[in-house]
Formats: sequence, structure tokens, C-alpha cells
Amino acid sequence: MSEEMTRREREDLAKLVRRRERLAKATTVARAAELRADFEEQLATEYDPLDAMWREAYEDAERRVQELNAQIAERCQEAGIPARFAPSAHMGWLSRGENYSAKRRTELRKVAETRIAASEKAAKAEIERRSVDVQTALIAGGLESDEARTFLESIPSAAGLMPQLSVAAIEAATRGASEDVAA
Repeated sequence: MSEEMTRREREDLAKLVRRRERLAKATTVARAAELRADFEEQLATEYDPLDAMWREAYEDAERRVQELNAQIAERCQEAGIPARFAPSAHMGWLSRGENYSAKRRTELRKVAETRIAASEKAAKAEIERRSVDVQTALIAGGLESDEARTFLESIPSAAGLMPQLSVAAIEAATRGASEDVAA
């Protein structure tokens, strides 16, 4: 046989839920900092051409460039072009790919920052929503009058107050506004 929660138990649980909510929200700030640091580490990563992952391909490319330069030198000699004026081929290695560009790193940081900020806000909102759900259940379990229950259920939701937008509705609204401006 299960007993109903006492008023004191509901109050104690509600306090604990609020403390856990504050802790969870503080944890999202720490997580956002971790995500930023991880992203910066990824941006700063440089790849050594002699890494085992691509060493063989890199060394093969270097050999081919040397072979090409030998052919160029031979043709220049046949054509009477002095060695000091002879063209040559070179191979490059960008150890950071497109992250070599400061402009690109700035763009990527901005995108990462907006995504992290949005994720942090969403996490905090979800934490708060779940906390309120638990607190509501705790309090609702102790409500005795129909009036109190009706009052509790009268709070509107964000989805109810902010309906989905449609392109057709926005176009219709802007048509009316543009006709007013033209008149």
C-alpha cells in the first residue's frame, strides 16, 4: 500500500529540484566552454606530411616532382636555356587545409559560437522545462480544489502563443503592407 506524499516531502523535493536545475544550468556553461575549447583545438590542428597516414603518398609525390624537374632540366639544356633561368616544379603541403586562412577560421569560429550559444540556450530551456514539469507534478499532487487545478491548467504554452509561420501567411501580410505604402 503506497502512502501519499506529505506536504513537507513535496516542499523538500521541490527545493531539491530547483537546486538540481541551478546545477544543471551551471553545467551547461561549463559544457559550452568545453565545446569552444575543443573547436579551437580542431581549428589549430596541423597535419605533418610525414605522418604514417599519408607519408607514402607524400613521398611518392615528392619523387614525381623530382622526376619532373629532371625532365625540365634536360629539356632546358637541349633548348640552350641556362640552368639558373630554368623553370622548376614544386610541391606544397598545407598542414591546416583551408584553416590556414585566418578569414576562414574567423568564419568557422562565428558559426561554432552561434551553434554553441543556441545549444546552450536550448539545454537551459529544456532543463528549466523539466524542472517545472517535476515541480508542477509535485504541487499538483497536493492540490485539493477543482479551482486550483483549473488555475494550474490555465497557463498557456509557448507553442500556443507562437504558432508556426507559413510563407503564404507572411506573403499575404506583406502584400497588404506594400499596397499601403504604394497608395
